[in-house]
Amino acid sequence: MHASGTQPGPSRKAEPSFKDPSHRSGAAQAFTRDAARYDAARPTYPAALAELVGGGTVCDVGAGTGKFTQLLIDGSRDVYACDPSADMVRVFRSVLPSVPVWRATAEATGLADNAVDAVTCAQSWHWVDSAAASAEAHRVIRPGGRLVLCWNTLAVRHPWVLRLSRIMHSGDVQREGFYPTVDGPWRLERELRHEWLHPIAVEDCFSLMATRSYWLKANARTRAKMEANLSWYLYDRLGFDHGDAVPLPYRTDAFVYAR
Repeated sequence: MHASGTQPGPSRKAEPSFKDPSHRSGAAQAFTRDAARYDAARPTYPAALAELVGGGTVCDVGAGTGKFTQLLIDGSRDVYACDPSADMVRVFRSVLPSVPVWRATAEATGLADNAVDAVTCAQSWHWVDSAAASAEAHRVIRPGGRLVLCWNTLAVRHPWVLRLSRIMHSGDVQREGFYPTVDGPWRLERELRHEWLHPIAVEDCFSLMATRSYWLKANARTRAKMEANLSWYLYDRLGFDHGDAVPLPYRTDAFVYAR
């Protein structure tokens, strides 16, 4: 499936850009609502990522509704989680009632010094002050511990997916092969790059679009335009019918840091 016509290529940025800290925090606050839809629409993560984390005590920071946290629960770890959004924490507790979770940020987790063997951040590090979050990870992670960051991104090297991502305003801002900004004393120890398919019902693409920060901040007129554009693209341009599954290719980028 390839959409015709010319369009800009994939982003060359390594991460989203914000004018200042208030711009970044304001964008992140879009996720303070609609957590149930986020949990239903967003994909999980490849199971291989759990191996990068290791054992011991782990805190999943910016855990959202627990999409990544679920991979960590296999009996080899004591798992905790935190997220700044009250709505995300509410849904998290309904999905993973056995995992302790509280409201906190990556910059101020509420953990004691040397409390955990690893901190994980899935789909959230680009929303934080990397210098402050790196320092907080250094404070709370025990000697020999790990900081693990990962992202799921639509695999926009496929032209039809690139156009879909632009219509959905899905944040095509992390180029293929990017590295996140992490401050010392952390150094990159290992990385994993993996592309995989996530079949999704064509109707559910609209819910997926509605979990993006652009949609969450948009007014009713903008949302109606986005829905009309997505409907045209899926049904008219790409030729899907109601009830079809869209084979969405995702790219997972994961990074393990040590000191």
